Amino acid sequence: PHRRLRKMALFAGARVLSRPLLAGNPTQRVDPVYPAEAARSGTTGYVELEYSIAPDGKVADVSVVDAKPGRVFVAAAVKAVKQWEFAPGESRGKVKLEFKL
Repeated sequence: PHRRLRKMALFAGARVLSRPLLAGNPTQRVDPVYPAEAARSGTTGYVELEYSIAPDGKVADVSVVDAKPGRVFVAAAVKAVKQWEFAPGESRGKVKLEFKL
């Protein structure tokens, strides 16, 4: 059962879509992992995040603007965006990550 769930979560994670609203596209992007419980229960949703970009292009701060449903996908979204990197010179960004099965 765990192997099947892991495969579901990995497959579901491949369906995470992002829509950059501010800043350019990341030069290095890490996709969020679809939470196993959300995959198992068939939960979909989104997280909208704002972030600041340090002078070296790394994401410095991440804050949640909106999330549906509640906090289900927030930790996965924040963890992923904190690993993104951008071209030096950009300062702020905003993205909506959609979690769909």
